[in-house]
Amino acid sequence: MLKKLFLGLGLILSIGMSAQEVGIRFGQVSGNNVAVDGVFALGDWSRVHADVSFGDGLGVDALWDFVDKPLSGEAFTWYAGVGPSLFVADEIFLLGASGEIGLEYHFNGVPIALGLDYRPTFWIVEETDFEFGGFGLNVRYVF
Repeated sequence: MLKKLFLGLGLILSIGMSAQEVGIRFGQVSGNNVAVDGVFALGDWSRVHADVSFGDGLGVDALWDFVDKPLSGEAFTWYAGVGPSLFVADEIFLLGASGEIGLEYHFNGVPIALGLDYRPTFWIVEETDFEFGGFGLNVRYVF
């Protein structure tokens, strides 16, 4: 249990040191209901959207997102992506792939971003299962 705590703390610190946006995700995410959320820009049209979640275990998601042009003005965009997901708890190890589609609003003049997304997950390892759930609300500080 102590190893999981240090692993989670290390991941949170590494997200905060190099991310362009850091915040919290509320909703279903890798077996838990709340996560530390970070966005790492890879260019104008793509990014890595990473989450470290806590609760019933430790969950980690790292999704590569395609970010499309703003929908109305320069503050409202949509994104879609895919990437690996991991969940570790007492005697449980799950590894799979998650998809993501969402909408995001960046406030003009305030360094806050709000996002709403849907993230289904196909678990492959230790048991094969498909989770249709996965709606989440992201609240992030923009650096």
